Amino acid sequence: MASLRSSIRSGVCRGLLAAVALLAFAGSASAAKFSRVVIDPGHGGHDLGGKFGYLYEKHLALDVSLRLQRYLQAKGITTTLTRQRDVFIPLEDRPAVSNAIAKSIFVSIHFNYVSYAGPAGTETWYYSAAGQQLAALIQNRVAAGLGTPNRGVKFARFKVLRSCSMPAALVEGGFISTNNDRARVLDPRYRQRLAELVGEGILGYRRQ
Repeated sequence: MASLRSSIRSGVCRGLLAAVALLAFAGSASAAKFSRVVIDPGHGGHDLGGKFGYLYEKHLALDVSLRLQRYLQAKGITTTLTRQRDVFIPLEDRPAVSNAIAKSIFVSIHFNYVSYAGPAGTETWYYSAAGQQLAALIQNRVAAGLGTPNRGVKFARFKVLRSCSMPAALVEGGFISTNNDRARVLDPRYRQRLAELVGEGILGYRRQ
């Protein structure tokens, strides 16, 4: 009898574990089946972001975001921009756009700046597990396609990420404070390619 009870308990445990795994898989799959991409051009208005002389991160972020929007729309993906011109949008209002749209994902576009010389390349940040998958697919495409240093996929508690109830990622497209990277980001061909590669990563996430 004891052996029978042990066998039953073991079978129940295996069944529960299988059910949990199935639910986790289903949740991951449904998260990838988004119907809209919310694109967030970082900074704006009085918030310049990183700057080098008259080169402002806010302008670069909007430029790449508009290019990304056009790329995704050409692929049949519905998009929403948190800003379409040089205005300031409070941090809490940006993820709120995505949270209000069912089956959306959130991608924020930025460029890096540091006060010391040397760093170069791209990196992508996430907060949630679903965001990590999205960030990894974007970063892998961007780093491989641009051939610039791959700074990897990183966890952060950025407000625009942690406030998102949908999968969210924040892309840093290069360092405007570093000579080589700055020369790249000033080239519209680089910004176009960056936008396309971010778009490819998003499309890869949708195919998961």
